[in-house]
Amino acid sequence: MKKYLLCCVLVLISNWSWSIETDLGDFEEHRHDAPITSEGALRNPLAKVTSSEVIYGQSQEQSHKGFFSEPNDKTTSGLIVIHEWWGLNEDIHLMNEQLAGLGYSSLAVDLYEGKSATKVKDAFQLSTNLSNNEQRALDNIKQAYDYLKNEVGVEKIGIIGWCLGGKWSLRGALMLPRDIDATVIYYGSLIEDKERLATLEMPIIGFVGTKDRLHKQFIQFDQDLKDLNKDASIHFYQGAKHAFANASGGAYQSNAAEDSWDKTIEFLNRHLN
Repeated sequence: MKKYLLCCVLVLISNWSWSIETDLGDFEEHRHDAPITSEGALRNPLAKVTSSEVIYGQSQEQSHKGFFSEPNDKTTSGLIVIHEWWGLNEDIHLMNEQLAGLGYSSLAVDLYEGKSATKVKDAFQLSTNLSNNEQRALDNIKQAYDYLKNEVGVEKIGIIGWCLGGKWSLRGALMLPRDIDATVIYYGSLIEDKERLATLEMPIIGFVGTKDRLHKQFIQFDQDLKDLNKDASIHFYQGAKHAFANASGGAYQSNAAEDSWDKTIEFLNRHLN
């Protein structure tokens, strides 16, 4: 019993030491977070949907398995849905079904390739590995696009992501600047290269809180897109922190989350229907 208690104490000390010493960079606001289901994930879909796991691509030895939801009524519009830093968990499944309930064939991709996290330490490691393998992540997103276009048969395709997913939503749009029809970015790390941003041809909407460490990035991003005469609208929420609309986590702020969700619905309806 004493040995067991000693092991528990050592594990707690190790985790505490990691938490204190590790620089989480863009994910600093998640330091004391946990993937609890937020209010936003619990909205009921506005229409009946059908969901299933699908294999949407392959990279070397790894099959890409995602969560696919579609409305029971036929649609010609699709969405690539990119998870937060926790990974493709059940809360993202719920968000995917909400998007399908709006009338879109929605494919929630798995950039972590079968893994997900319930602890900050593990989420940080998975997100770091992803950043170190950018081309593999982009290939994953491209195969999701091809699946929606060729297998599902949609005509218009948007891309949306929260947090880490917002980062890859923009990068997916930059990879397919003439093919993606609408891009939604929730407080993800951005690209500051105006030459690359100049290639974007689709409408863009973005959301960030004024207490998010990425806030200044979004101010510059907004200005860059205006300078480039892009069809873009960036929305700033006074006092909101990072991850205010995440499906998982303790940072959910209902006023900012619901307003941004309403704006997302209107934006997608305008550009994908």
